[in-house]
Amino acid sequence: MRFDNYRTDGFYDEMFESDGIPRAGVEPIIETINGLRPRDLKRRQRAAEYALLNSGNTFNVYGAKEGAEKILPFDIIPRIVPANEWSTLEAGLKQRIRALNLFIGDIYNEKKILRDGVVPEEMILGAESYRKNCEGLRPPKDIWIHITGTDLVRDESGTFFVLEDNLRCPSGVSYVVENRNVLKSTFPNAFRTMNVRPTIDYPDRLRRTLRHLSRKSNPRIIVLTPGVYNSAYFEHAFLAQQMGVELAEGRDLVVVDDELKLRTTRGFETVDVVYRRIDDDFLDPRSFRSDSLLGVPGIMDVYRKGNVALANAVGTGIADDKAIYAYTPRIIKYYLDEDPILPIVPTYICSDEKERQHVLENLDRFVVKAVNLSGGYGMLIGPKSTAAEREAFAKKIKANPRDFVAQPTISLSRAPVIAGDRFAGRHVDLRPYILYGRDIFVLPGGLTRVALREGSLVVNSSQGGGSKDTWVLSDGGPANA
Repeated sequence: MRFDNYRTDGFYDEMFESDGIPRAGVEPIIETINGLRPRDLKRRQRAAEYALLNSGNTFNVYGAKEGAEKILPFDIIPRIVPANEWSTLEAGLKQRIRALNLFIGDIYNEKKILRDGVVPEEMILGAESYRKNCEGLRPPKDIWIHITGTDLVRDESGTFFVLEDNLRCPSGVSYVVENRNVLKSTFPNAFRTMNVRPTIDYPDRLRRTLRHLSRKSNPRIIVLTPGVYNSAYFEHAFLAQQMGVELAEGRDLVVVDDELKLRTTRGFETVDVVYRRIDDDFLDPRSFRSDSLLGVPGIMDVYRKGNVALANAVGTGIADDKAIYAYTPRIIKYYLDEDPILPIVPTYICSDEKERQHVLENLDRFVVKAVNLSGGYGMLIGPKSTAAEREAFAKKIKANPRDFVAQPTISLSRAPVIAGDRFAGRHVDLRPYILYGRDIFVLPGGLTRVALREGSLVVNSSQGGGSKDTWVLSDGGPANA
């Protein structure tokens, strides 16, 4: 297998400028792969898959008939991001997180942005993700969003766009770390030659971010998981193990004398910082869903009194509402007095009568998304839909217009994958992970998700997508780890 016959098919390709013409900086990996016999390349692919299987790097698909637990499909051809491109992405993501953090703090306190009419008040106060019981809340260090996964896509011109922000319990970073562990031993010579920036220190940086939230010099940190049946349980356990902290479920915790306590073999011990992987609704049955068995009764009272820190803060979901996304350029300008470094995809808000009518008249051209769903669910891809599907979606939009937004279909960039006995282009996106503690850190690269089904634009693992390792190249000396 060689790249000689690889075709870009008119799409922006992450590795080739055009058929047979590689992009600057990617030559070492292309030469390495071209120099392998087909059976050797496939052997390396199988070895990588076995390594991931052996590590337990799995996820659960709810309702899957073939079994709930699966290995995330992995393609060993890395996605390459040049140093200059990464510098722009990094600056844009830091700008975005800084502004969104100020936005969340404002809407739960002074509400200046609403009084000034920059964002419609009904868009915020009427949102399903707005938490009225967070009004007046001041989290430690005024940081609301400590861990973010922001999804980026690139169009046919090569321009990166922010597709959406994940500010509640973003998942996938364990695949970034594990994919790197596998791939740097799959192509060791190319990896060293290309000066790839490291991802191995993410757990340490995450721990430092969490420690920053506490007044104590050596706080007790835990990862709070819903349990083994959660789709991202491997990641919860992986991050807890890598940080050297306890992994706990709600049943392991109790509130005593306005403090959060962990049951241990030595008795109850105070918890200072909780990295929660439980959504707001299930966190505290006294404050949110009374039928939740996953959270801790009374934890919100401890949080409001400042006796425990939660990451991410409760209420952050308002800023990753897909309708609020349309206002993020204004939000950045309002709080930072800066123009956005990274553009967003043009977005039509269906609660606006004029925009809704335009969407309904052009459903065959739009991607329509439910504002509070993720994972590729609740979505209509207009150009690939049937008349019956569009009719059904139109009824949903008319019934609950606030619940939907629409965006033009973007011709997503592609990257080569191993497809049988050849290389073929498949659509990709990119999810960098951002940590906000003493300062803002963007993990170099992040998770490249791949729509492995030919022609598909849906990269989500729950919808048949896979992943690649993302190599961000250093513009200095040796960087890899």
